[in-house]
Amino acid sequence: MNILVTGANGQLGNEMRIISKESADTYIFTDVNQVEGLETTYLDITDLEAIRSMVKEHNVNAIVNCAAWTNVDGAEDPEKYTLVEKLNATAPENLAKAMKEVDGLLIQISTDYVFGKEPYNTPCKEDQKGTPTGVYGATKLLGEEKIIATGCKYIIIRTAWLYSEFGKNFCKTMMNLTATKPQLKVVFDQCGTPTYAWDLATAIVTALKNPVVGVYHYSNEGVCSWYDFTKMIAEYCGNTECDIQPCHSNEFPSPVTRPSYSVLDKTKIKDTFNITIPYWTESLKKCIENIKDK
Repeated sequence: MNILVTGANGQLGNEMRIISKESADTYIFTDVNQVEGLETTYLDITDLEAIRSMVKEHNVNAIVNCAAWTNVDGAEDPEKYTLVEKLNATAPENLAKAMKEVDGLLIQISTDYVFGKEPYNTPCKEDQKGTPTGVYGATKLLGEEKIIATGCKYIIIRTAWLYSEFGKNFCKTMMNLTATKPQLKVVFDQCGTPTYAWDLATAIVTALKNPVVGVYHYSNEGVCSWYDFTKMIAEYCGNTECDIQPCHSNEFPSPVTRPSYSVLDKTKIKDTFNITIPYWTESLKKCIENIKDK
């Protein structure tokens, strides 16, 4: 199988690079950004004809879309809306159209931010109505709808609180802050589940082997707040001298309301693809050890 990965220089894309080395499939890694030392083919996924050309040139059977606008606060800038919608909705639709034309598969990575406006306190299921609180979630939900409307073979995977050894993310930021600050305040009233990008990449590869069309949820197992997440990061790093204090989210003003409960129900993806999902603390420990070994 020939598999095209977009956003290959991001967190998930880099994990896909690593896991692909053990695969018999052929991977083509694309991005609009070039990174020294990483072989990357330029592809603008807002350009449908460019996608079609790439698919034809490499006889692509499946696309894994790891590319998106992910700056949640930045998406609220009215001047950025057109670009955010283009990246999070139009581009996935382009990829879906290209796969529809060759009877290929699109795996789209979506987000827990498609939920959040309505109050709830049980894990979100795939058929729960999308109620995004901001532009980021709304455009990602629109992207899902556009993909489904094309009639292509698709797997949409919503995830949450993604972190890895690569790029900028909450885990790496808190590793640095708990090592250098005597005291930190961290939000306690937003709950979800951290997702190690390596684990998500592993699930994607499993789904590619025996694809079943549908919308799925994936994060690591368990539930925590951002405060709990930070406390565990500090513990695994040995940064126990930092005084980490819980606080309310209103102490950190934001142009968009974050979902207060982002826990995803993973029953469907576990049953469909027969996968075991690690507990979040186990995966966090593994990631931190990998970061320290670099």
